[in-house]
Amino acid sequence: MYKVFYKPTKDKWMGDIMPFGKNGKFYLYHQRDPRKPGPLTDNDEPFGWSLATTEDFVNYEDHGDAIPAGDKNDPAQWIYAGSVFEAGGKIHAFYTGYNKKAEQEGKASQVLLHGVSHDYEHFQKNVDKLLLPAQKGYDKTDWRDPWVIWNQDKNEYLLILGTRLAGPKSKLTGRIVSFTSKDLKNWSFKGDFFAPNLYTGLEMPDLFKMGDWWYLLYTEYSEQSKTRYRMSKKIDGPWLKPRDDAFDGRAYYAARTAFDGKRRVLFGWVPTRENGKGDKVNWEWGGTYVPFELIQRKDGTLATKLPDELTQQFTTKIKINDITITNETGRTEKVIAQNTGRHFVLDMDVSCNEDISNIALRIFKNVKTDESYQYLLSADDQRIIFDKSPEWPWFQVMNKGLDRPLPKVNFKKMHIKLVVDKDIFVILVNGISLVTRVYHKFGNDLAIAVANGKAKFSNITLRK
Repeated sequence: MYKVFYKPTKDKWMGDIMPFGKNGKFYLYHQRDPRKPGPLTDNDEPFGWSLATTEDFVNYEDHGDAIPAGDKNDPAQWIYAGSVFEAGGKIHAFYTGYNKKAEQEGKASQVLLHGVSHDYEHFQKNVDKLLLPAQKGYDKTDWRDPWVIWNQDKNEYLLILGTRLAGPKSKLTGRIVSFTSKDLKNWSFKGDFFAPNLYTGLEMPDLFKMGDWWYLLYTEYSEQSKTRYRMSKKIDGPWLKPRDDAFDGRAYYAARTAFDGKRRVLFGWVPTRENGKGDKVNWEWGGTYVPFELIQRKDGTLATKLPDELTQQFTTKIKINDITITNETGRTEKVIAQNTGRHFVLDMDVSCNEDISNIALRIFKNVKTDESYQYLLSADDQRIIFDKSPEWPWFQVMNKGLDRPLPKVNFKKMHIKLVVDKDIFVILVNGISLVTRVYHKFGNDLAIAVANGKAKFSNITLRK
């Protein structure tokens, strides 16, 4: 059982989340894949959108189906991602309908559709038979994930979606395109909105304003599969790249945001490994969702934090004395907690000298075999890296994309939060997060290590 992160049922996995916020409440429209026989396979059971609501990320209400899946003749046989917003006294959902028969017949298999609701819980499906198929020159099998907002400057609705140019997927033609409308019924295609020529495809776009900045979010359809963002002082760009443009690593996918009037929260999901075979194999579609609050730094870039309510539910606090570790020529390690279990939260402040090479957090450590999972905070490489330690026999974790930039300036003074929820790990270092999912429990201890330098660990608190 997960005690921190929400998963609605034991036999279904969460896919893309279409969040909507209002008056302190979040409406999490999402896909639930039964994986019969497997995620997004040819014989997989169709899914629609389900709904769960929360005000505190601890207590949830499950509302069941909001937009049901369809039959083989329904253009929305499967309901892929979209967005929810309010307009004209109604709640609107723009979504991607996928029909397998259409794909088999070489027709447009992914089209944009429109639904409406009066109670947030049940939508009238395909209300106006709006069909916005792929435009000429774009890939008709990659045309999805509409995001709709009101453009106050131009007094019109703006719809953006992820796609790519027609042609082989070896070409890096992923882009975001846009439509505009005055009435949500008649749409004008405006062409490319963002075309960086960096990825095979772009998915799950999101567009919002915070302070003086507009932010364009997207998930790259590539081997990295990271959710990234760009910044602009105008709604239509130009879109500037921050030095660290990702929110997390390979194991945090398809994230989108919602604002409930108090905070803007990012909703992405942590995938499982293929067929649950363990740490060595690749990731697969669907998993368990993790929310991050977005914090705007002074320069406009975005940091992340877990909602406070998530960790405050761990009421058993264990205070650990301050620890200083020094080793100028190698590595020294110290176990700081035993019998941690599979659900705990660690908070601590760390300060390092200028010569430090790295510090490490070792989780589920077995003191006899010296095996553990490890977050390595490397000052030399200026990265956070997740791996098994030791990796022998090489390799034990397929960790491509399980790393984040960590500029060396952070090592002067950093706050580290580590959350372990069964098989999901989340680390945050000064607003920089890295999520992963693991498949083994080597032992029950928690250790810290320091290499080639000096580090002081203070204000150490373990919550169970």
